[in-house]
Amino acid sequence: MKLGYYPDVVNENVTRVVASSVVLFGVVSLIFPNPYSLSYLFLGFFLRLSYGPKLEPVAILVSKYLVPLLSISFVPTAGPPKRFAQLIGFIFSLTAIILYSFQFFLAFQIILAILVFFASLESFLGWCAGCFFFGILMKLGVIPKEVCERCNNLNFNKISD
Repeated sequence: MKLGYYPDVVNENVTRVVASSVVLFGVVSLIFPNPYSLSYLFLGFFLRLSYGPKLEPVAILVSKYLVPLLSISFVPTAGPPKRFAQLIGFIFSLTAIILYSFQFFLAFQIILAILVFFASLESFLGWCAGCFFFGILMKLGVIPKEVCERCNNLNFNKISD
């Protein structure tokens, strides 16, 4: 498995279910602050950011077992904006762990609540804030045109490995 790899095409339905796991672990961490659920959140974002969804436990469970079991349809979406969203989640989860470790509990709760809020938008409404800002950064020229062209020319018939 290649470090830094994220597929060009991902299943939107799988990303929404994975986002719901972020909501679940985030809410658990808000109600019962503990290093274990915070570490799991961070690890999930780290694995998805570093290796795509192929090594993250919830993504594996959803894509390999839940999707076939429930006959969840494949709804293709561009991977690069989703990876950008993973970067934002990684930063928020890392910040939450640091704040929790230094006992800045109010700041920890605010950062984690923001993460849960945006993961909820993705999970329940299908609106990805990271993808939205990715689009803005592309329009501003911060994200290279090659990425934009790659997103526009994807083969949505299959997930690339």
